[in-house]
Amino acid sequence: MALEFSKPLSSHTTPIPGVVLYDLPVHGDNRGWFKENWQREKMIDLGLPDFRPVQNNISFNEKAGTTRGIHAEPWDKFISVATGRIFGAWVDLREGPSFGAVFTAELDASQAIFIPRGVGNAFQTLEDNTAYTYLVNDHWSADAQGQYTFLNLADETAAVQWPIPLSQAELSDKDKAHPRLAQVRPMAPKKILVLGAGGQLGKALRQVYDGDTSVEFVGRSQFDLACEESFRNMNWKNYSTIINAAAYTAVDTAETPEGRAAAWAVNVNAVARLARVAVEHDLTLVHVSSDYVFDGTLQAHSESEPFTPLGVYGQTKAAGDAVVSVVPHHYILRTSWVIGEGNNFVRTMATLAQKGIRPSVVNDQVGRLSFAQDIAAGIRHLLDSDAAYGTYNLSNDGEPQSWAEIAADVYELTGASRDDVTGVSTAEYFKGKAAAPRPLNSALELSKIRAAGFSPRQSGEALTAYLK
Repeated sequence: MALEFSKPLSSHTTPIPGVVLYDLPVHGDNRGWFKENWQREKMIDLGLPDFRPVQNNISFNEKAGTTRGIHAEPWDKFISVATGRIFGAWVDLREGPSFGAVFTAELDASQAIFIPRGVGNAFQTLEDNTAYTYLVNDHWSADAQGQYTFLNLADETAAVQWPIPLSQAELSDKDKAHPRLAQVRPMAPKKILVLGAGGQLGKALRQVYDGDTSVEFVGRSQFDLACEESFRNMNWKNYSTIINAAAYTAVDTAETPEGRAAAWAVNVNAVARLARVAVEHDLTLVHVSSDYVFDGTLQAHSESEPFTPLGVYGQTKAAGDAVVSVVPHHYILRTSWVIGEGNNFVRTMATLAQKGIRPSVVNDQVGRLSFAQDIAAGIRHLLDSDAAYGTYNLSNDGEPQSWAEIAADVYELTGASRDDVTGVSTAEYFKGKAAAPRPLNSALELSKIRAAGFSPRQSGEALTAYLK
């Protein structure tokens, strides 16, 4: 079979999600031929995942009819023929609706195919002295074979039509002993790791991902962000994404010497470790930020506004954002006035209303509540939709309000009188108290998150549902 020279680089989708067949540019003359087997920039522009290969392996087969597979390895592969010709068969062995899907094709030296982790691949050589190469994004080891998923080459469900009958082909005894599809345990997807699972956002993420076994939740007792050993003990190859829902949030205590050290340890030093892990293992890092990275002099804050933090807490959150921003695959979710399960402003006001207490509440700090349920839903939306990486503002929607106005809403919704709430200035409220400076305007522009397909609930609707 003669090579077709001067074909342009092109891609062809297949019935298996993520499996893509490529025509490679091959240039030839009377001396032979030359091909661009792997060209990262061009192939990424064409849509090939930037899977960061680390090892290249070659399989040489002396005789036509040599048949290998069906093996699903725990890494991605870019496979191409070096010499000769093969018949390839690929079967989806991943958990999910495409489990069992089959694709077959003949490949020569002018073609290549990308096979994602968990898709079983097999080859039958059609010519003597055939060699093909594997470009993979993990280092092969004998231990890794325990993570393989196998399917019998003769499986009746996949029903691969081998050009050379298996009875006449060269097979290994191991390949002959692989299970049929009904006995195959599908390869589980890489996991999402949620840090800070015991906090308000962590609890909301548990609800959003309820029943999803691919999401792992860990609290401080299982993973201490301040402990280097926690990072060393994790097998990061098993994860695709880290959601960092942990943070130091004691705004006023952060102004003390002890609090300053603790805030920097959790909000910056630990985040730097997470960023390093994400870069080294090509993970997506989801990080939750705060309106405190701004000084509040603007009426509303966009994602591109420069940092102008007023206090230590805001400084540590801004530093954490800067660190995360260098991770190639990152989402920074900037929130304000978070309300979730546990102690928070809304719960406090509802309790005061029930006790008949008439509080004084700050009326010159303006913003929107961010219910943890909506933040969690927004995070899942960005991940599920493969939204563009970057920073997104995410609070609830609606007209910005002061703390005093929100407190009055809580009083009214719990059956008390709005007039029981008295508004006072920030300066008056904190007079004689040790307190961190606070931004007076915390409203976040939400156009970017809406453009990504996520519409946060109106604050009033969310507050009513929360109090019920």
